[in-house]
Amino acid sequence: MLKETDRWMLDPVLSVENLTMRFGGLTAVDSLSFNVGRGDITALIGPNGAGKTTVFNCVTGFYKPTEGRMALRRGRDVARDTISALTRTGNQYDPKDRTVFLLERMADFRITEVAGVARTFQNIRLFGGMTVLENLLVAQHNKLMRASGMTIGGLLGLPGYRRAAAAAKDLAIDWLRRTALLDRADDPAADLSYGAQRRLEIARAMCTNPVLLCLDEPAAGLNPRESGELNTLLRSIRDQEGVSILLIEHDMGVVMEISDHVIVLDYGKKIADGGPQAVRTDPKVIAAYLGVDDEEVETVEEKLATGDVDGAIRHGDRGTGGTGAVL
Repeated sequence: MLKETDRWMLDPVLSVENLTMRFGGLTAVDSLSFNVGRGDITALIGPNGAGKTTVFNCVTGFYKPTEGRMALRRGRDVARDTISALTRTGNQYDPKDRTVFLLERMADFRITEVAGVARTFQNIRLFGGMTVLENLLVAQHNKLMRASGMTIGGLLGLPGYRRAAAAAKDLAIDWLRRTALLDRADDPAADLSYGAQRRLEIARAMCTNPVLLCLDEPAAGLNPRESGELNTLLRSIRDQEGVSILLIEHDMGVVMEISDHVIVLDYGKKIADGGPQAVRTDPKVIAAYLGVDDEEVETVEEKLATGDVDGAIRHGDRGTGGTGAVL
């Protein structure tokens, strides 16, 4: 039975259906289907090599999937028939209403500019020689180019361009303030601490006004204080901006604290899909994360049946030399 809070079923902003990605004879993602709820923080987790980053690369257009459909709904209450009709046309989206976008048909820059999907990467990709403020203005380059009439308006200093440039700077300053980077606006991005660079990457992505924000391991390398600040920032993006977030994360403390919905992959297949607590106590998830052998899953299930979640995790930990804190 669906709960009102299960937005990933009731009002998905992204529906991924039967996504498959093959590299030669290797199937990295195998018939994967999941939803990202509108206004949710959705975590995509799994052991190393599970296919998480490959999924991100498909959603954001860096890879063209071998099979499958990825429908982004900018509008609410979009009927499945509408998506099916668009699929039959062969178009990327309906240019009249722009409520549904088929991401598998779009180039990466179009997914960002037209569909409204932004992302960050495992490895920070900032312009280190530019100032912190300039990094956020670069994110708005396409918008400013359109306002300038492809540079003519900018060269002549026309009013329309000046207004657009002022609005771009205001947006950048607002995100610097919200990420506690305003006092570093004129410093080179390379001079920021690692945690501050992570926040700057998120601020830069938000300057594109996304509908869906994809974050690839945003808590990687952060200390506990920085992880707490990240949690606060992501909640504010969800609650104040209404932006849906899809994140890959290995820090289970972050995942369990802020996620509304968790999807677990193992060897390119989905093994669990639900709320954080339901996923945390799923025997298949514990087995995948802790390397429990097939014959030991029954023991894990028995411990879970008695409510001994920590005991189930420790059982897997003893068998693998893993870290019982992972879930």
